[in-house]
Amino acid sequence: MSKKGRLEVLAIAGMVAAGLTLQPAHAFLARPALFAAIGAATKPPAGWQQFCAENADECRPGTEQARDVVLTPEKLQELYAVNKYVNDRVAWTSDDALYGKAERWTLPLDRGDCEDFALLKRKLLARAGWPQGSLLITTVEEPRPSRGRHAVLTVRTDRGEMILDNQTPEILFWYETNYRYLSRQSASDPNVWVSFGTEQPKPAVARIER
Repeated sequence: MSKKGRLEVLAIAGMVAAGLTLQPAHAFLARPALFAAIGAATKPPAGWQQFCAENADECRPGTEQARDVVLTPEKLQELYAVNKYVNDRVAWTSDDALYGKAERWTLPLDRGDCEDFALLKRKLLARAGWPQGSLLITTVEEPRPSRGRHAVLTVRTDRGEMILDNQTPEILFWYETNYRYLSRQSASDPNVWVSFGTEQPKPAVARIER
């Protein structure tokens, strides 16, 4: 674990703590542990390929074996802190407005679109010691009426897969969102992307009231 990266995320947690309302950890961690069904390998998004051509260090496969992080209350707070910090820091701005093109993935400074939010969250959590294989850029389709494409960060834990989204400060398990999941990075290699199975498991209670 990088000491510098860990301190950076702890500093972020301190900065947002005053405005951050966490759900009771025991209630959150008591939700059903359920993993999404993954399908066959699929072509990586063009934006990821362009990002890797410009940021090779961000795209190398990790050296450690892929594993699911044990989700403790402290780890949960790290996720909330990083999600809120990036969502507050970066103003959503289209690639067309920023770069004059429909699609460009990059690590944002103060402006960016959904992929950029996800990339920055991935980088900050990796610096804090989260294994690369637990931080997976994911493409989804939004529900009606927009049916637009969107990107989020999936975080794999022993309690299941959690979604960090620039559209909400709330962190949800994958099965609690209204998205249709399209593809995401493989846990073993960020340059290998996989599709989602057509049939997904459902918990006995799809969403727990809070």
